[in-house]
Amino acid sequence: QVQLVQSGGGLVQPGGSLRLSCAASGIIFSRYFMGWYRQAPGKERELVAFITSGADTNYADNVKGRFTISRDNAKNTVYLQMNSLKPEDTAVYYCNAGRRASGYEYSYWGQGTQVTVSS
Repeated sequence: QVQLVQSGGGLVQPGGSLRLSCAASGIIFSRYFMGWYRQAPGKERELVAFITSGADTNYADNVKGRFTISRDNAKNTVYLQMNSLKPEDTAVYYCNAGRRASGYEYSYWGQGTQVTVSS
């Protein structure tokens, strides 16, 4: 059974920092692309950042320079370090594990965690 268990998040003031974690089980973690998405109220879910199995990273323009995605394959965990947070970063954040193999696409989601940036 595949599980992605998220932790971190919460309430932070503008300019503050938070770190999200997502621990995976039931998959060969090192083979998966790992991504962080977010969904604000009334908006569609958007990709925030992803990291490939080879540790290449990519970021949405609105978080570049402020957020850092990283992975620890020994711990089956992906992280999202968020610095210089802004009110517009307020959303539910989701981690995702994705992989294509043998013509199949595999995609698993974490349970979501609320991040609120407010004074």
